[in-house]
Amino acid sequence: MKRIFACFAALACFAVSAHAEETQVAVAANFTAPMKQIAEAFEKDTGHRAQLTFGSTGKLYAQINNGAPFDILLSADEKTPARLVEEGAGVAGSNFPYAIGTLVLWSAQPDFVDAEGKVLQNGKFAHLAIADARNAPYGAAAEAVLRALNLYEPLHARFVTGENIGQTYQFVASGNAELGFVALSQIMEGGKVSRGSYWQPAADLYPTIRQDAVLLKRAENNAAARALLDYLRGERAHAVLRDFGYAIPE
Repeated sequence: MKRIFACFAALACFAVSAHAEETQVAVAANFTAPMKQIAEAFEKDTGHRAQLTFGSTGKLYAQINNGAPFDILLSADEKTPARLVEEGAGVAGSNFPYAIGTLVLWSAQPDFVDAEGKVLQNGKFAHLAIADARNAPYGAAAEAVLRALNLYEPLHARFVTGENIGQTYQFVASGNAELGFVALSQIMEGGKVSRGSYWQPAADLYPTIRQDAVLLKRAENNAAARALLDYLRGERAHAVLRDFGYAIPE
């Protein structure tokens, strides 16, 4: 009897692996940690595998236009996926919001950033890390906050600009910048902020960071790509999003 059960188990595993496919996913830098967790769970649950490449949304868009073999883009904004659809590189109707991001001002030093963000006006710091607004939506959001507070020009000389939000985080985490604007997801671990001090700007100070996904034309018939997009809408992925401080799109 044990041999029969073992045989059935082996056949089941073979059936999953026989139909399993791989998908190449371009992922916005702010979504690095949660996507690694989601991809691992996705492979366990479906047998499909997701190969991940991280970078700024603007750079990933340029790579797609230059022929990079991506199947899916997980953007840090909603405009880039819509643009890819308009230009014919994305599958019409496949773009949808998978997460709502949150911007924070963060320092790796405890008690350096106060709960109201007054450190921007009163604090003694030489460097403020900010992502390149031309390529990174979180950088554009940070600029919007500083302009709303009339601090963009006074602080501009102190900017240390990261190519993407991942590099911006590294500037602050390493101490090369005393503080900087990063994604809340980058400082979350197990549902809480892991270290340092932070201020969360009011949502009305910057445009909503709606992050959209899109299926690219080359993967229109890729089962793994379509399965991953469905998986991102499911509760397993949503639980990961909540742990990293993202809001779930309606």
